[in-house]
Amino acid sequence: MSDAISPIGDRVTEAFVTVRGMGPRGMITVRGDLSSSKLKAVCTGLAGVDFPKAGHANCVGEKGLCWMSPDEVLILVPYDQTAAALKTLEQALAGTHYMAANVSDARALILLEGAGGREVLAKLAPVDLHPDSFGPGQFRRTRLGQIAAAFWMRDSETFEVICFRSVADYAFDLLSASAKEGPVGYLVP
Repeated sequence: MSDAISPIGDRVTEAFVTVRGMGPRGMITVRGDLSSSKLKAVCTGLAGVDFPKAGHANCVGEKGLCWMSPDEVLILVPYDQTAAALKTLEQALAGTHYMAANVSDARALILLEGAGGREVLAKLAPVDLHPDSFGPGQFRRTRLGQIAAAFWMRDSETFEVICFRSVADYAFDLLSASAKEGPVGYLVP
């Protein structure tokens, strides 16, 4: 088997915020009845975090759960644990109506570190990122410039951005350009 290669590699932009490629991460998309206790139990068992409410993500380290839509959740695990996690999921949900797919190699993750992360994203996404409207743990599927993306806040100064692998370089460059331009002065004192 080939070694996993991040589409962004170890690129880093140091500017108003730090923009960093995160390397490969295991990602499994699960569609089904999110109110099912069986589905919730296997997802939380694999991720080691509580099941997120709508519009939220619960992430610790390389593991987590992201609410994607009313019938979809994204499980995050270390890349080398993806196949085992998918097998566990399939065994636990056998006989129920669901769909699960390993999307690890189809997605890329980018980290924004620094107090200005809100400003960097606000210049690119049609999302109200004021602290009164968007805070740690919240998750949003949206657009960055002209590409589909999603992001969530790990804490008050850290965002994770997910996009399709095919546009990862563009997303990284877009976020880097926004970071290099500095603040607009609305969301950061």
